[in-house]
Parts: sequence; structure tokens; C-alpha cells
Amino acid sequence: MWQRQWNSSVVTALGQSADLVRDWRVLAAQTDARGQLRPVATDRAALAATHRPVILVFRIEGQLVQWDEDALLAQIQALRDSWRGYPLAGIEIDHDCGTARLPAYAHFLGRLRQALGGLQLSITALPAWLSSGDLDKVIAQADEVILQVHAVQSPRAGLFDDALARVWIDRFAARSSKPFRVALPNYGTRVAWDSDGRVVAVQSESPVLVGGMEASELAASPAKVATLLSALRSDRPKGLSGIVWFRLPTPQDERAWSLPTWRAVMTGLPLTNRLAALFQDGAVPGMVDVILRNDGDVDIGLPHGIQLPVGCTVADGVNGYALSSRNGQLFLQRSQDGWLRAHRQRAVGWARCGTGKALPVIAP
Repeated sequence: MWQRQWNSSVVTALGQSADLVRDWRVLAAQTDARGQLRPVATDRAALAATHRPVILVFRIEGQLVQWDEDALLAQIQALRDSWRGYPLAGIEIDHDCGTARLPAYAHFLGRLRQALGGLQLSITALPAWLSSGDLDKVIAQADEVILQVHAVQSPRAGLFDDALARVWIDRFAARSSKPFRVALPNYGTRVAWDSDGRVVAVQSESPVLVGGMEASELAASPAKVATLLSALRSDRPKGLSGIVWFRLPTPQDERAWSLPTWRAVMTGLPLTNRLAALFQDGAVPGMVDVILRNDGDVDIGLPHGIQLPVGCTVADGVNGYALSSRNGQLFLQRSQDGWLRAHRQRAVGWARCGTGKALPVIAP
């Protein structure tokens, strides 16, 4: 539950998802640039109505090189105490620190674990930490570890690679003696890059204002995530105790999968591809719009390319597609990740063709 703005859409999604969820990991607070925790307002009554335990997540900004441990520990304990009376199952720390700071992080976690007085402590972990000899010190302070296998690395690498994720999972399973879960993505994000290829802004739920930078939409493919889940079920790594999903889909969240798609992936239902590409009369005489239509019940990743018939001599792409050609053949080439929700359609281009009839478009 990473929502910073709770509304009726979030409450509805809670009720529609509780049957498949063991517990809710709820963003309770996040540090600001000075290292002060800023609480996030949540609908505690809606959470209690689902009859599922809650794990409070505290996000410590990864760029923070130092913070006041005493003050941060006191703030975490105060927020924990404010949840008395609710089914609290634990505390989770989400801190994407650099490997050089792992010893200091382990020291902080040790103090926190002692202060929690027996309440379960879980932490998130990055694949980059696998190369550090100090990872064992961090793992030793946690009751449970959440390995994050989704990350923004480059526009070409995307948001999620199922084969690479399995490599990280197996390496972590060989390294850790503690039970661990795998955090999987069910969302997309907009990433801005500078001229050197470095990430300067990541926008998922909350808008981020960054100008003059190259930006890409990256999305986690439901099919790729389902492939990894199937492999984990058939060949379960040692110590793997479950899956954590980031984040709860809601009808208003345009960058998250739809709720039916998430449920289908979670339960292992077949993701039947019913994607059609077709022509539709355009507003300008002689022009046709190129439409992608999803007639299935689950979201589908946008195809890499759409081949236009030979009779089309002029065309262009829109909404994440651009015109391309190969051996004299025109294509609409995908320029950014994304998916088409179930029973929706999207205009992805226009064309002027030698015939006025609507012709089938091949989506390779």
C-alpha cells in the first residue's frame, strides 16, 4: 500500500483484494531531505474492515548519508504506538542505501530491533547488495527480508526482467539463512534521464516536475511477471516464504495493472492474448486511424511493432508509437513501454492508404 492519497478508489480496491492478501504493508511515513519522518495519512478503519494484519512501512530516503538515529527511532516508536488497537503484525524499513553504508545501516537496524521489543522487523533488500560482504550483517538484524527484483536501470533494460530476477533470487537464497519474500511489480513508471544516462526523476503515483530531460514510460509486463511466478512455484528456492506486490491496483491508478489482471497473475490463470490491430475511418477524408483493441479480460503489453499494408504510403505514430521502415515496409514502432487494459482501445497512429477500405493490420 504505497498510496499517499487515500480515497474511495483505494478503499474499494482493499475490499476487492483482501481474499488474496495475507497482510497489508502500508506506507506509514517517509523521511524528508533533513531525515525527519513525515507521516502518511491512512484510512485505518478501511484497513481494519478487511480483517487482515498490517505491517507499517517506514521509507528512509536512500540518498540520506546521515541521520539522527535517536530521533528517528523515537519517531518510529511513536507512530507504532499510535496504531495500538489495530492488528499490527510488524514494522518494515525500506531503505535503498548504497553498499558502502551497509555497516551503518546494520547498526541502526540492531538498535531498532531492540527497541521494538519482539515486534517483527522486516527490511527491503537490493540485488546490488549481493556483491557486498556486509550484507550478512544487515540480514542478521531482520526477521524477514524482502528482495526487490524490479528496478529502473536504463531505458533499454526496462522495469522488470524475469530471467535476471530469477538469478538474483537464487543468489539471495544461497546467501541468506533467513526467510525472505520477493517484491514484484504490477505497475509502470515514468523515468527522466540526464544526458549522461543517469536517472534524475521517477514518477509513479505522484507527479514529479522535471523539465528539459529525456523521459521514458517503463512498464512491468504481466506475462513476464507471470512467467517468473510459475518458475518459482515449480522450483521454489530455499527460504522463499512468499511474494510482496508493489502496489495495490486501483481504478484511478493509470500506471498500475487493472485489478482483474493482477488477480489473474496472482492465481496463475492463463493470460489469453486477444489483441487486435485495425483501421478506423479518420476525421480527414482519405485518412484512417490505426487502433489497438484489447478484447480480452486481462491487460496486454503494447506490441513492439505494427506492420502497415503495402498500400499505405504516408503514416505516423501517436501515443507511444513512431513511424519506422524496413526494406521499404512501413511500421509503427513502439517508443515506450505500456499496456492496454482489458476491453479498451487506443489510437496509435494514422495512415493514408491506396484503398478506402479498412484493412487488417499485422502486429508482429
